[in-house]
Amino acid sequence: MDRLFYTARDEEIINGEATDVYFLRTVEVLKAAGLDKVRVRAEFHVVNLPRNYKWAVFAGLKEVINIAVAKELPITIYAMPEGTLFRANEPIMVIEGNYVDFAVYETTFLGILRHYSSVASKAARIKKLAGDKSCIFFGARVVHPAVQPMVDRASYIGGCDGVAGVIGGARLIGIKPSGTMPPRINDSV
Repeated sequence: MDRLFYTARDEEIINGEATDVYFLRTVEVLKAAGLDKVRVRAEFHVVNLPRNYKWAVFAGLKEVINIAVAKELPITIYAMPEGTLFRANEPIMVIEGNYVDFAVYETTFLGILRHYSSVASKAARIKKLAGDKSCIFFGARVVHPAVQPMVDRASYIGGCDGVAGVIGGARLIGIKPSGTMPPRINDSV
C-alpha cells in the first residue's frame, strides 16, 4: 500500500484525478470531435434543500479557487462570497471557459462546495438556535482526521464562535482553538 489513509493527496486532487471516470471520457470525446475549444458557461446550484429548510450557507469557494490557481486553469469563476445565504435553484457559482479545461474538476468542485456548504449550513442552523450563546464546534472527533480542518473551517464560516480542532483552528483558520476538558476528566475533578 502506498499510503496510510484512503484519502486523496493534494497532488491527486490538483491533477484532476479525484474525478468520475465519465469526465475523462467526455474530455476525450470532445477533443476527438474537435470541440475542445468550445466555450461554456456552467452554473452551479442546489436543486433541493433538505425538507423544511429554505436556506443554506455557501462555503468551499477558497478551495475551488486554490485548485484553479494551482493548475492555472484558463477559466473565469464568479461566485457569491463564502458565508452567503442562498436558496434552492439560486446560482452559487458560475464558471466560464472551455469545458475541456475544467471538466475533470467538476466532481471535485461539486464535492468541495457540497460538503463545505452542508457543514456550514448545519453550523448556522445550530448557531441560530443557540442565539446569543457561544457555539463552539467540537466535530473533529466524528470525521476522518484528513477532513477535520475542513469541517472546522466550514463550521466557522457557518457562524460557530470557535472550533476545538488544533490544525483547523490555530493553524489554518487563524483563531485560538476552544474547549474545556474531556467529560470523563471533568466528572472526576
